Amino acid sequence: MLSLTPPVAPQAPQSPQQTQTQHHPLAAPDDLQLPNGKSQQDEILKADHQRDLKDAAQLIDLAEQLKQELEKNDRHVLSISSVKKTEEIEKLAKRIHARLVR
Repeated sequence: MLSLTPPVAPQAPQSPQQTQTQHHPLAAPDDLQLPNGKSQQDEILKADHQRDLKDAAQLIDLAEQLKQELEKNDRHVLSISSVKKTEEIEKLAKRIHARLVR
């Protein structure tokens, strides 16, 4: 019977130092350093935090505007601007959530 698989040479056991330098192909690459010496990952996280703060402030502002519109109306009829505000609030909340869970 013929074997179609090529012969495999036995590999020498690797030292612990060699195994530490090998990376899993799906693992995240090492953190890159920017030209100013700062960590790229840290800078991304800082920028995301600033966007979260800005979006949260806008979210609060829209929620306050919506509350005022709802208090102003004495009927159960909503204006189109109120509906648009709720959609924008939802969009902002989802954007903040997406950045927080990455």
